[in-house]
Amino acid sequence: MRPVQVIPVLDLLDGRVVRAVRGERSAYQPIVSTLAAGSEPLPIARALLERCARPQQEPLLYVADLDAIQGRAAHVATLQNLLDHLPDLTLWLDAGFADAYQAAALCHRFGESASRVRAVFGSESLRSTAALAELARDTAVLSLDSKRALAIDPSGSWQRPDLWPRTVIVMTLDRVGAASGPDLQMLRRLRGQAPDRVWVGAGGVRSAADLLEAGVAGASAWLVASALHDGQLDPRA
Repeated sequence: MRPVQVIPVLDLLDGRVVRAVRGERSAYQPIVSTLAAGSEPLPIARALLERCARPQQEPLLYVADLDAIQGRAAHVATLQNLLDHLPDLTLWLDAGFADAYQAAALCHRFGESASRVRAVFGSESLRSTAALAELARDTAVLSLDSKRALAIDPSGSWQRPDLWPRTVIVMTLDRVGAASGPDLQMLRRLRGQAPDRVWVGAGGVRSAADLLEAGVAGASAWLVASALHDGQLDPRA
């Protein structure tokens, strides 16, 4: 079994990095981190990537643009700044995309850097099952979002494993920033419907022991923020 990759997460709101807690977005506050001072996106991104750096592994950062997810303007300039200053970076971007056309339109604004942006389509944001069916199987990332064990799924994405792209995130929002442990039961249940996909978890990881259990459950990677900022997890160790 290969080690579970830690993918650091940057949550953007009103131009700042915020600490996500249990999916209660109205209560998110600017991040206070042991890794870097302040809440400016670029220094925080650099610190997260340094903490998660591993030999022969390209830098990868997941960004949740919370303004865009909630229907406001995307952080285009901030995202472009990250791409410009971190030239080896691959960016997984959730910006509330309703369909592949909307994702392509936003990525087009990054010019030559667009090839380093991989769109994440949240089940809470996708417009319809038809929009799910139109996703590029090899490059799109689907996030199956839930809260309190209930799917957030107006598009019906949870019910169509035959349409899931190659990479799928199990996003358990009420465990994000809660230090409550990963929801491995949910991961196993969904993976059982499509075991040939690449499975990525999100929410709840506190330690290296949690990552080991996630690997046994079938996760290839896990999205992490709070445990990195609080110094509880050092993937380099």
